[in-house]
Amino acid sequence: MSAYIIARINVTDPEDYKTYASQTVALAEKAGGRFLAKGGAQTQLEGNCPDRHVIIEFPDHETALAWYNSDAYRRILPIALSSSERDIVVVDGI
Repeated sequence: MSAYIIARINVTDPEDYKTYASQTVALAEKAGGRFLAKGGAQTQLEGNCPDRHVIIEFPDHETALAWYNSDAYRRILPIALSSSERDIVVVDGI
């Protein structure tokens, strides 16, 4: 069953964040992931909305977690943590 990493992000340092974001697609693809949304235009319909939303599809929950915990992703994670505020979950598909 597919699983999705869903991130709600407020970017606090756009220049540093670009360094991080420019590397995520290739890393996710190597792990079997596929970006379905990465920033892009959004229309707020309800509630509080962050600057940016990201959705990455993976073949299953374990693969999504393995990507997030991989050495390659962990090397760029400090850039994201210092240049944004984020809520990230892994959600199983139906």
